[in-house]
Amino acid sequence: MFELAIMGAWAEFALRWLHVVTAIAWIGSSFYFIALDLGLNRNIPGPADGEEWQVHGGGFYHIQKYLVAPERMPEHLVWFKWESYATWLSGFALMVVVYYLGSEFYLIDPAVMDLAPWQAILISVASLAFGWLVYDQICKRFVNSNQTLVMIALFVVLVGMSYFYTSVFSGRAAMIHLGAWTATIMSANVFMIIIPNQKIVVADLKAGRKPDPKYGKIAKQRSTHNNYLTLPVIFLMLSNHYPLAFATEYTWIIASLVFLMGVTIRHYFNSNHARTGNPTWTWAVTAVIFILLMWLSIAPAMREEEDVAALPPAIARFAQAEGFDTVHSVVAGRCSMCHAEYPGYPGINWAPRGLRLETPAEVARAARLIYLQAGRSHAMPPANVSWMEEDERALIRDWYRSVAG
Repeated sequence: MFELAIMGAWAEFALRWLHVVTAIAWIGSSFYFIALDLGLNRNIPGPADGEEWQVHGGGFYHIQKYLVAPERMPEHLVWFKWESYATWLSGFALMVVVYYLGSEFYLIDPAVMDLAPWQAILISVASLAFGWLVYDQICKRFVNSNQTLVMIALFVVLVGMSYFYTSVFSGRAAMIHLGAWTATIMSANVFMIIIPNQKIVVADLKAGRKPDPKYGKIAKQRSTHNNYLTLPVIFLMLSNHYPLAFATEYTWIIASLVFLMGVTIRHYFNSNHARTGNPTWTWAVTAVIFILLMWLSIAPAMREEEDVAALPPAIARFAQAEGFDTVHSVVAGRCSMCHAEYPGYPGINWAPRGLRLETPAEVARAARLIYLQAGRSHAMPPANVSWMEEDERALIRDWYRSVAG
C-alpha cells in the first residue's frame, strides 16, 4: 500500500531528476553556444560572421554563424528553447511539491515571520513576478546605456531580493527562492524576449524585409545576462544541502556574494574563449570571495528555542499524538548525537543538513523526514551506527501514521 508520504517522496525524486536533466541540457547548450560564438574565426571572406571546425565523437563539424540569416532560409531550423522551458517548469513543480505543499516544514520559519501557508505561497509567487517586472523594466529602459552600469543596477536589485527573502522565509527557502527568481528571469528572457525577437527577424527575412538590428541587440543583452547568472543559480539550487550556506545570520550576504563569484568565473572563461586574454586574476578574486563566504557562514542563525505550543497546527499534532514522548526519546538517543546544536559524534561539527532533533518541537517539525529516513527505510542512522532497533523503527511508523494516516 502506497502512503501519501511515500508517494510524495517519489514525486519529489522524479521531479528533481527531471529538473536536473533538463537543467543539464539547458546549461550545456548555453555554455556551448557562448564558447562557440566567442571563439569563431572571423578572418574569413564571405557573408558569414564567422566559422569554426570542430571534432567530436569521431566526426568533423563545420559550423558557420550568420548575424541575421543566410540568403535562403533553411527548411529545418532548430530552436533552442525547450531546454529552458522544461527546466523552469520542472523546477517550479518541484518547488510546489516541496515548499508549497510542505510550507509549514520548509517554507515558513515563525522565528523569521509567522505566516499562514497561503500567505507564504502568495508572497512566493508574487515575488517571482515582481522580480521579473523590475528586471525587465531596467533592461528595456537602459538597453542603449552602458551595460556595465546596468549590471551594477541589477546587482543592487538582487541584493534587495536576497534581503527580502531572508526576512520572510526560512534560510533554506530564501536561498531556493533567490535561485528560482534568477531562473525565472533567465527563462523569461528566452520565452518573452530572445525567441520572440528571433521570430520577428525570421518573419522579416521570409517576407523580404530587412530586419531591424535592434532586435539582435536586445536579445544579445538578455543572453549575456543569462550567461553570467548560470553559475549562481546552480550554487543556490545546491545550497539546501549545506546548512553553512543557508542557516546563518548572513545568508542574504552569502547569496549576494555568490553572484559576484559567478561574474568572475564567467569573465575568465569568456575572455579565454574569445582569445582576448587569460585573466587569471579572476581566480584569485573568486578565492577571496569564497573565503569570505566561509567566514560569514561561521555565525549561526540567532533564534530562540521554539516551544511546542507555538507550532503550526499541522505540526503540533505530531507533538500531541500518542506515543510521541517515546519517539522523542528514541530520536534523542539514536539521532541527536549528530543532529544537535553541538554534535557529540566524532567528526561531526554541525548538524547534518542543519537539522536539529533535540527538542520536542524540532522532532515534530521533522516528522515526515524521520518517518521516511528511519521508519520506512534504514537510511538513518547511517550504517545504523547508533544501533536503532526494529521495534524502535516500528514505533516511529505507528506514531507518524497515527497523525498522517
